[in-house]
Amino acid sequence: MSELYINVIEQDGSEHKIPALDGWRVMEIIRDNDLNIKAECGGCLSCATCHVYIDPVWVDKLYPPRDDELEMLDDAFNVEDNSRLSCQLIFTPELNGLKIILAPGTEV
Repeated sequence: MSELYINVIEQDGSEHKIPALDGWRVMEIIRDNDLNIKAECGGCLSCATCHVYIDPVWVDKLYPPRDDELEMLDDAFNVEDNSRLSCQLIFTPELNGLKIILAPGTEV
């Protein structure tokens, strides 16, 4: 089996290919690899500090956001059509190679 990973671009433009684990939240993967993301609520869907942009190639490969995620994104800054909360994205092997950009304002 090939290595599972995601590609992350930090707010400063630095790029990282980090190992990913099946069944983990994308936010946890980013945080546990010591990248610059607040994720203040730890995945409880109450802060929007894990806001990311999904690379356009991957947007349609993700399940659509639920209403509660959309409501929380309403409180985030710099929201775009490809915005998601990384705490609501569960990594699966089908998402191997997922590319995301950490949104401005999510820095630690």
